[in-house]
Amino acid sequence: MKNFANKVVVVTGAGSGMGRAYALEFAKLGAKLALNDYNAESLAETVELLNHQGAKVYMEAFDVSDAVAMDRFAANVKNELGPAHVVINNAGIEGAQKPGWVISNAEHERIMGINFYGVVNGTRAFMPQLLANDEAALVNVSSVFGLIGTPNSGDYCASKFAVRGFTESLMVELQESHVNAFCVHPGGIATNIVRSEEGQDFKDRYLTTKPEAIVKYVIKSLGRERVRIVYGQSSFRIWFASRFVPLRWLIRILWREMKSITDLTHYPQKNK
Repeated sequence: MKNFANKVVVVTGAGSGMGRAYALEFAKLGAKLALNDYNAESLAETVELLNHQGAKVYMEAFDVSDAVAMDRFAANVKNELGPAHVVINNAGIEGAQKPGWVISNAEHERIMGINFYGVVNGTRAFMPQLLANDEAALVNVSSVFGLIGTPNSGDYCASKFAVRGFTESLMVELQESHVNAFCVHPGGIATNIVRSEEGQDFKDRYLTTKPEAIVKYVIKSLGRERVRIVYGQSSFRIWFASRFVPLRWLIRILWREMKSITDLTHYPQKNK
């Protein structure tokens, strides 16, 4: 898909970061926008920016883990703007920043509800609309941490690996349809997803790529049907390592890398 003029583009998590950047960039391309975010205030700020561009916008603030709310959103989008041509399941949150064995069930359920089931809900609710078009795109946002596992990120990595597996299955299932499914693996994108004090060193060192840069790259990739989209700070290095470095070596590399920016002394140590 290369022409987005008057096409209906759905973006979740549009109140900030990559979601806001997607909305602003698609507006420049003449798209009609259906936007979601959990934070109504930040979503309204995005809409205000779009109003200055003269874009046609429909918005709803709700939690993407709520399947009923997502179904209602999809129905309202079709009524207000017409059937969706592009759906970008972008909404996501950071993890608990703890070792995997001490993350509570409630913390696991929270991140899976938003990062994974939010993608599932958006896919399921909008797929009938996408299938009804002559061409359409489903863009599910994973992470480079959907390619490798890192310490203190077991819950986050699990959610992003799940998005990857779900989307790659969709790619096969949609092979003979007019819908192209894409899986995006952002590297270090400068967004506000990291809010905890524990993650600030990681944010300062790695989250340096501007959201506008990856958004433009993703949109170009839709035209080229590049179904696995890897982009951002350290993303190529991580992708290469995930493909070609033996796992036992990769584990040691990641341990040394993460020790340089976070306290891992509370992890169990081998007897020397």
